[in-house]
Amino acid sequence: MSIVYVGIGEWAASSDPNTKIRTLGLGSCIGVVAYCSISNIGGLLHIALPDSQINTQRAATKPGVFADTGIPLFLKDLQELGVSYQQRLVIKLIGGATIMDANQVFNIGKRNLLAVKKILWANQLGAIVEEVGGQFSRSVELDVGTGITRINSPGRGSWEI
Repeated sequence: MSIVYVGIGEWAASSDPNTKIRTLGLGSCIGVVAYCSISNIGGLLHIALPDSQINTQRAATKPGVFADTGIPLFLKDLQELGVSYQQRLVIKLIGGATIMDANQVFNIGKRNLLAVKKILWANQLGAIVEEVGGQFSRSVELDVGTGITRINSPGRGSWEI
């Protein structure tokens, strides 16, 4: 069993059933899990911000930081591994919490979630489950062999979605 760690603004996709893809500490960030049960291909993207227009230089060097630049590239990698949109691609969204913004001045988590949904919808995709919001962080693991997504949160335990 190999474990691939995905950092902020990164993604990984795999067709190896012996792979688990993990990201740690999703606060206001959004983890986009995509899995195709027909071809057993899955991936995980860790998005930090909704719109690349706030820093086009950063978007050019690390497009996964932003929803509008990261999602299309993530979907492209899944396609290159063999996923087609006609197949059943299951999308799960995790994160989007209100962390260190008690007065909800910036609403980064909510803005991230809305941007991700908008881009997914533009690609004729939608999430079947969302584990979002709140005021706590989450870590996520996708088991590529089974499609099971496990979430872990300090003080809250772990659960599958």
